[in-house]
Amino acid sequence: YAYLLTCTDVVKDDAGEIQELRCRIDPQSRGGIAPDGRKVKGTIHWVSEPHGINAEVNLYDRLFNVPNPATIKGANFSDLINPNSLSHADAVVEPALAEAKAGTRFQFERCGYFVLATACSADSKPVFNRTVTLRDSWSKSTLN
Repeated sequence: YAYLLTCTDVVKDDAGEIQELRCRIDPQSRGGIAPDGRKVKGTIHWVSEPHGINAEVNLYDRLFNVPNPATIKGANFSDLINPNSLSHADAVVEPALAEAKAGTRFQFERCGYFVLATACSADSKPVFNRTVTLRDSWSKSTLN
């Protein structure tokens, strides 16, 4: 992957909006590992919006609001459905994904595993369905 990066300056416009981040890399840290043993406090994964391609992602969650709907006696099946079991989002993905074939699987960093449902055509953008989420130990620790 890339290098350890340190932000050294934030350039803002007259309205206070961030316009530019000035950073330096540590050329000895290729792959994110520092030879001196430094540990990073956070990792940012990003795609350049001007260079990426627009895509749609379908994010699936649990279908039901309860672990086992069959154990709920007398409940109406439709009352147990999670209204947030499917959400859609716009995304920007790596330009190379414009050449991907339907059915191809990808890991989107920090988001999960996705499969390409429909590939790019002249009048559409690619659609990716999330098949597996990633373990989120941070949110679990903040909820406890």
